Amino acid sequence: MAPSTTVSQRKKIKRKAPRGFLKRVFKRQKPHLCLETSGDLLVHLNCLLFVQRLAEESRMSAFENKCGVIKKEHVQAAAKVILKKSRG
Repeated sequence: MAPSTTVSQRKKIKRKAPRGFLKRVFKRQKPHLCLETSGDLLVHLNCLLFVQRLAEESRMSAFENKCGVIKKEHVQAAAKVILKKSRG
């Protein structure tokens, strides 16, 4: 296995949603907005689902172009596909 593909065992992955950060951003951007106590978690989960879907579509786009590396163009094409599907 190539050294660039291995993951260090020492690096800790955060398992919790950044609730404080999300609440602070909501208060700064939309101070009049009232969210439920778990509303920030729903936003976080929605972002994670979007990123997962974007990664999958990007991988498909790269595979269609017979490219082993996902490039900026693949991500942009995937974003257009996702927007098109979400609008209609």
